[in-house]
Amino acid sequence: MRAFFIFGLAAAVANLAGAAEDKKIDVSTIVVKADAEKILGEPVNDARIRNMDGQDGYYSKCTYSSVNPGKSLILRVYQAAPDAPGPRKQFEMLKSGGIALKPVTGLGDKAGVFSGGTESGPVKGIMLYVVRGNAFVTVGVGGIVDEVAALDKAKGIARKILAKF
Repeated sequence: MRAFFIFGLAAAVANLAGAAEDKKIDVSTIVVKADAEKILGEPVNDARIRNMDGQDGYYSKCTYSSVNPGKSLILRVYQAAPDAPGPRKQFEMLKSGGIALKPVTGLGDKAGVFSGGTESGPVKGIMLYVVRGNAFVTVGVGGIVDEVAALDKAKGIARKILAKF
């Protein structure tokens, strides 16, 4: 009887751990319009949201753009299906595809940031990529010239998203 109880308890704990990994994240409920306005420093349009199951996993995408054109916040979460190429492989593909990612420490299992802009002008935006378990999180902050400030904002958003896993 005692062995049956221990086996049942172990199965319940394993089931809860699996359920947490399978939890589908909706980024639009994690970073709401008021958050986006605070991050971008001005009013934003309503979010463009897309959540969907694909053959290779689940995707949640949310984009905010400023009312006055020029600033944007891009949020994406990909949760890989068990038989799909995992987030680590996608992260490595970014790097091998010629994207110059700078390593970022203290976020997830692996993280990197890409800074982009005009060749002769200041940085116009950053894309932060974070791998954690079976999830690949992307946070893009566009239109903020201060690269350090943009990265700090992106890291804060990434932490908020990662806390939901």
